[in-house]
Amino acid sequence: MHKTLIVTNDFPPRPGGIQAFLHNMALRLDPGQIVVYASTWKRSREGIEATAAFDAEQPFTVVRDRTTMLLPTPRVTRRAVSLLREHGCSSVWFGAAAPLGLMGPALRRAGAERLVATTHGHEAGWAQLPAARQLLRRIGEGTDTITYLGEYTRSRIADALTQQAAARMVQLPPGVDEKTFHPGSGGDAVRARLGLADRPVVVCVSRLVPRKGQDTLILAMPAILAQVPEAVLLIVGGGPYEADLRKLALDTGVSASVRFTGAVPWEELPAHYGAGDVFAMPCRTRRGGLDVEGLGIVYLEASATGLPVVAGDSGGAPDAVLDGETGWVVRGGCPEDSADRIVTLLQDAELRRRMGERGREWVESKWRWDLLAEKLRGLL
Repeated sequence: MHKTLIVTNDFPPRPGGIQAFLHNMALRLDPGQIVVYASTWKRSREGIEATAAFDAEQPFTVVRDRTTMLLPTPRVTRRAVSLLREHGCSSVWFGAAAPLGLMGPALRRAGAERLVATTHGHEAGWAQLPAARQLLRRIGEGTDTITYLGEYTRSRIADALTQQAAARMVQLPPGVDEKTFHPGSGGDAVRARLGLADRPVVVCVSRLVPRKGQDTLILAMPAILAQVPEAVLLIVGGGPYEADLRKLALDTGVSASVRFTGAVPWEELPAHYGAGDVFAMPCRTRRGGLDVEGLGIVYLEASATGLPVVAGDSGGAPDAVLDGETGWVVRGGCPEDSADRIVTLLQDAELRRRMGERGREWVESKWRWDLLAEKLRGLL
């Protein structure tokens, strides 16, 4: 029986987009044919208990390393080799190519016939640093396939690889559960609970960090309110930038028109998307290109929910939007651009409907999890 060893730091209950990507893919593979080797989320008693409870619920085997961060050290490599042999695995999927893909040659010598390494946003940053570029080059030479999210990340990562390794790259983005994210996902109840039933709502669902652009939306609100006085900005999610954003809303004089939900359980996210009339996250690139949006799955989840989207131009975010069809791409960090597009959408219900329907069609035809999991099975 063909079996796959998944080696990853990014796995629930640790939260995050990459973690959700890996877990959703794993759930769509044959549970009898995969073994997951992952780091431990937290070493606290609560963290260990949460991890153990999560692992017990999975239909496949999960083996946790004692560390909170897997690195391609000799000890971790020996453990991965041991698991490969113990479970009779013939392929390996590195959940994040950098740095775990450096274990590829050792696993190949141990009997792995197929080695697949998936890249996200951070590998595009690695490709800009001389020492990290050399590591990416080694990973490319030591694996059969490096996957990429979209054209932005492909072009930057390929530049660090040999010509042969770059030619073996294959697109494998995260997907969207179109049965979970859909029009009619419960948005009316969220609007009613928050007292927003009759107000035009701009929703942003994301972790609160500077790159995502919630501050740009707050700075855009005076211009939006000048033309759509009842508009409200609904910021969904938690993160280290929340206190700064709250202060910015107060200083900008729009705090009465900005609502913060804080962190929301995953199962409640579809309804929070559905509470919006427009989805906006004008993300921007920071730190000289090292802090960049890899793709932006939130745009696709919003499209699946039937919302038009306004996306920033950071990294691979434009890959998640059909500009002019499912929404628009604006300059990240530019409140004027964001305000202009948001006002246009809020004032035109027919345009919102048309873009939302096109987005839903696009997700169903290209971004469904089952389509992408089938592609991964072929690579493995």
